[in-house]
Amino acid sequence: MIEFILWALQNIALAPYNLFLAVTNPGSWLNWADPQSVMRFIYYGASVELFFVAITTFILITALGMFWSREILWRGVRILEGVANTVGRTAAWAALLMVLVQVMIVFLQRIFRVAEIQLGPFGTAFAQDLSWWAESLKFHNALVVCLCVSYTFVQGGHVRVDLVYSAVKFRTKKLIDMFGCLFFMLPLVTITYLYAWFFMWRHLMTPAVTSTSDLDRMLAQARIFKWNVETIGFSPNGFNAYFLFKVLIVLFCVLVFLQAVAFFWRSYLEWREGEDSAEKYLDRDTLGDEGEALPHAAH
Repeated sequence: MIEFILWALQNIALAPYNLFLAVTNPGSWLNWADPQSVMRFIYYGASVELFFVAITTFILITALGMFWSREILWRGVRILEGVANTVGRTAAWAALLMVLVQVMIVFLQRIFRVAEIQLGPFGTAFAQDLSWWAESLKFHNALVVCLCVSYTFVQGGHVRVDLVYSAVKFRTKKLIDMFGCLFFMLPLVTITYLYAWFFMWRHLMTPAVTSTSDLDRMLAQARIFKWNVETIGFSPNGFNAYFLFKVLIVLFCVLVFLQAVAFFWRSYLEWREGEDSAEKYLDRDTLGDEGEALPHAAH
């Protein structure tokens, strides 16, 4: 246990140095014309170093907000919740697009017996079989699920199973929220991200990389590196960009991680300042009809 604590403290102490090296040497991991640079990007994208940079940043900002000025945390909450709302409100349009594509498929296939759909915006031709468009509906659905998850959390739209929460006092609720962020949301989404990161890259390039590969081994593999983006569909003429689903899983993890940080800060600030600060700066959408808003509030 003592060795683990010393290891964690050592990595926290080295986090500013590692961040400084990354910022001052972008060519070593952002020059994707160099295979070794790509391998460094893959390695550090899910590395111990990146984890402790994120955790150290979280600890420092939290400490400044607790002991110096709570306005720092409120500003952080507004920024992170603003990111969640902006991404979610934008991605939500994929639901409308999904409906329009489905209607288009039904009309063209059942009524006009068309085998493919051709689009030519700005003089460019894009033609795909109807089965491709039908399978692309999965991607539209994935956009909504992965990119609107934090937005739905901010809006209070997730269904809750409540056995204790509603019966306790306001400050106790905030303690439960902080505990949930630290011991459930952050650890679980971090583990999911570690698997999703390498899962994504295994469908974008070769040779295959894993979470157990060290940097030296990955740099040695750079000699045989080549892009190998997954373009195989489930059917011969079906949707052939399934690598995008892997990218969405990574984005999902990033958004949930940021929302966990924002929710921890909000819960702490509301616990510290009392009920008067409940939902302070919270940017929630309104339906404009109290009757329609009741079922939404019930969630």
